[in-house]
Amino acid sequence: MDKSTQYKLFNDPVHGFITVPKGIVLNLIDHAYMQRLRRIRQLGMGYLVFPGAEHSRFAHAIGSLELMQRVLNNLREKDTTISPREYEGALIAIILHDIGHGPLSHTLENTLIKDFSHELMTRAIMERLNKEFEGKLDTALEIFTNQHPKAFLHQLISSQLDIDRLDYLKRDSFYTGVYEGSVGIDRILKTMRVHNGHVVIEKKGIYAIENYILARRLMYMQVYLHKTVISADHLLNSIFKRVRILLDSGYDLFLPSPSLRYFLTEQPSARQGISSEMLDYYVHLDDNDVFLSIKYWKHEEDPILSDLCERFLNRTLGRTSFLKTDPSDGFKDEMTRKTMQALKARNLPHDRNAASYYLHFDRSYSEAYQYEEEGIWILESDAGAVEFSKAADTKNVIALTEPVVKPFCVHLKSIDLHD
Repeated sequence: MDKSTQYKLFNDPVHGFITVPKGIVLNLIDHAYMQRLRRIRQLGMGYLVFPGAEHSRFAHAIGSLELMQRVLNNLREKDTTISPREYEGALIAIILHDIGHGPLSHTLENTLIKDFSHELMTRAIMERLNKEFEGKLDTALEIFTNQHPKAFLHQLISSQLDIDRLDYLKRDSFYTGVYEGSVGIDRILKTMRVHNGHVVIEKKGIYAIENYILARRLMYMQVYLHKTVISADHLLNSIFKRVRILLDSGYDLFLPSPSLRYFLTEQPSARQGISSEMLDYYVHLDDNDVFLSIKYWKHEEDPILSDLCERFLNRTLGRTSFLKTDPSDGFKDEMTRKTMQALKARNLPHDRNAASYYLHFDRSYSEAYQYEEEGIWILESDAGAVEFSKAADTKNVIALTEPVVKPFCVHLKSIDLHD
């Protein structure tokens, strides 16, 4: 059979031409639930800092599919038994691994649904798709939930060195122009193998892993936890905090998005699982619902909501100041007083409640490698597999594995912390 009838090609600027097998894999890619990911930014508010960071969750899913095909083919060449059903299941699992993300990816994850994580929604969507496709996602669900007897297949989906991370580090580095985050993907994939049922890296790939951990640390510091991204995240969450307060007080707020209206008015919880109604509304929700709503809310009579939305649309963000230590209550009170004065000068409501929308204290947290819980293993020729931090020539990497915690304050730019 002509190969052109078996595959569809995608031209990806990161990985080149990607072959997508026709059948269930392509049918899922063409499904409305997957197409929705085209309308969700991979880096959330990152586009406000890096002009090129407009790439979508859909592009990441397709890129991850390509890397999964490469690694599965490579493992087969190294005599790892992977049946056609397992191969297809792994492809489906990696395509759908982020399908539960909501608008602007992580930014609003804990705002629209209580007791929620996108992994819960991913599983619920996969289970619904499995019914629609008459059980063809059974193996993919086993792999995704780590119920499949071949544990290495789940490790390729979710672990300290998985396909998801390899694609998003390379992709995010490419689209932000932060080349310090570039990872030697080909060498990592080529040196992967299965040992005692688990994914390990051949010793010749050890320096590629060292680069991977360093790249992950640098991407957190320069992109994911960039001070302006933190400020933008706070502003967007302040908008939705104000919306909730107004709705709870009986304010007649225009809600142009039916899906967003459901989550804002019903305030559902995922504590008992994802209900069918919740899922129905969620799969119609994307970045456009948020942006359209904010454009309308800019014209609301409530001065705080109007001001916050105008700031968002015009990128008039606050400033994130990292602090040497956790702020004292006295420092917080002083910053609140300064914020109230700044709001009064702009003829905005200026009590302590109003100030809370413009002032935020928190900690940023990043951990490039969690070797104590679930490490990356290096296949030593004599000693079997050794956890990466204990392998030869990697002692200098231990410092990079320590969590980095930074207290910070998001505040109006007109306020000087040291006055």
